[in-house]
Amino acid sequence: MTTGASTPTYPVRPPRSRLRTFLPLGVAAWLVLEIWLLTVVAGAAGGFSVFLLLVAGFLIGSAVVKRAGRRAFRALSETLQQQQAGTASGPGKSEGNGFLMLGGLLLMLPGLVSDVVGLVLLIPPVQKALGGYAERAFERKLRAAGAGGLGDAFQQARIHRPDGKVVQGEVIRDEPGAGAGGQDPRPPLAR
Repeated sequence: MTTGASTPTYPVRPPRSRLRTFLPLGVAAWLVLEIWLLTVVAGAAGGFSVFLLLVAGFLIGSAVVKRAGRRAFRALSETLQQQQAGTASGPGKSEGNGFLMLGGLLLMLPGLVSDVVGLVLLIPPVQKALGGYAERAFERKLRAAGAGGLGDAFQQARIHRPDGKVVQGEVIRDEPGAGAGGQDPRPPLAR
């Protein structure tokens, strides 16, 4: 039976990106690989040796994260001291701290594949190569966003409402002397 009411129209959902589609599948495949590899190594070398490997990875990873955190804090305090003294310099020695932290965190995760990737991230030439690649990719994304850079991207994000509608508008500022008779329309401040 029809009631004559129109079918409600909902906003069209944007298509899912590749990352949102394949990231859960990749994480699940990584977990299955880690568990399978741990069982294979436990069958070959024994469960106690796998336990020792996991504990050693956790301890080494926590030491690496602690060291990278100290380096980052030291670089931050040096930068703040230089800014207070008025002698601003370029980037400090903490260029590889992000990869050191990531490597330490991967070492802390239980699993052999994550341990190997974490150890590879602790190698300085690998950190430098990955840092250069990440910097170039970030600059490419900024150029693709427009010539204005991040400011324009944030401005565009503010203009669009969550429902997809665009709010059109114009900012009007009252300039001093723009009122009637050349007087400022704002009341004077009391002191």
